[in-house]
Amino acid sequence: MTSSNGFGKLLAVAIAVTVLAAWTATATAQQAVDVVHEPYLLDTGLTSRSISFENPTGAPGEGGKAASNLGPTRKGAPSRKIEPGQTVQLCDVEGPGTIRHIWLTTARDPVAQRALVIRAWWDGQEHPSIESPVGDFCGFAHGKIMPYDSAVHSVGSTGGRNLWLPMPFVKRAKLTFTNEGEKAVPLYYQIDYTIGDRLPEDVGRLHVLFRRENPTTTKNDFELLPERKQKGRFIGSVIGIRNLHPKQWWGEGEVKVYMDGDTDFPTICGTGSEDYVGLAWGIQQTPFFYNGCSLNEKDFVSMYRWHLPDPVAWRERARITIQQISWKNGLAETEDDWSCATFWYEPVPSAPLPEMPNLEARTADVWQE
Repeated sequence: MTSSNGFGKLLAVAIAVTVLAAWTATATAQQAVDVVHEPYLLDTGLTSRSISFENPTGAPGEGGKAASNLGPTRKGAPSRKIEPGQTVQLCDVEGPGTIRHIWLTTARDPVAQRALVIRAWWDGQEHPSIESPVGDFCGFAHGKIMPYDSAVHSVGSTGGRNLWLPMPFVKRAKLTFTNEGEKAVPLYYQIDYTIGDRLPEDVGRLHVLFRRENPTTTKNDFELLPERKQKGRFIGSVIGIRNLHPKQWWGEGEVKVYMDGDTDFPTICGTGSEDYVGLAWGIQQTPFFYNGCSLNEKDFVSMYRWHLPDPVAWRERARITIQQISWKNGLAETEDDWSCATFWYEPVPSAPLPEMPNLEARTADVWQE
């Protein structure tokens, strides 16, 4: 017969095991939750938040307090006018958490798409991990708004833009919007995020850079991703090309991924520029989910490729380039106007981004209606 003291010990052990099992199951669910493919999971440990001018802190019960002519809570602060030279804070929130979606709309002229700049800082790092003109950040090059959707972006014909990549942060997330142009612009936006995410300290933070060479230099391949010196994963690029030689085909250049010890020759090597974005025999204005081209008009091309089902990952370092090779009675080196907004994940602290081109360099020779 078991003594009452022994029974008490067994009961205590059973309770402890049950509590530990429940905690482990909860922790596992929180860590492994897939909000897209498992929408039926309710006890995830995540809490939903959203930030806009109607609730600039995302705090519970703080939305819609501003008054309009209709009274309090009646669309009192949907947008703001952002003056030339002005920076506004889009969010500054404590983690752990994950930004799940960004929607915004603003001025629609081509110059504004390159003059308005998005920046983001993760977990207290002094330099930004995201720095890009708003148009390229939101999925289109040359300042030309084109309606299309992909795994990363969806863009409406009148300039509604959505970004769907998750942006995890452990301690803090800060995003800003700067008007570097000469005209005031309206800004409407919403950032949807969760807090309570279980994240490792070295989780990949989203990084985005903008580059442009107008023109490129002969035999000096355009860098989609300048060298990064820690583990990471390349998600892809929005690539803009302005063909400076309309009588010749610009797109024979190959993408090359140098990684983890590669020197003169890459591990991953493509077969051509249109091939890289999943097309063939020239470029066609055909946007698909992971790849395609959203603009092919008047010698302007905006194309993209997203490495989501086919990851490009490295352990120590990586550098990614694309060649400028044309076809005119055979292969020939060429120089054209190339730009990119490149997206990848790596931990922080991370190295500073390369310096972004200045306003004049970003806005020169953009699309004209």
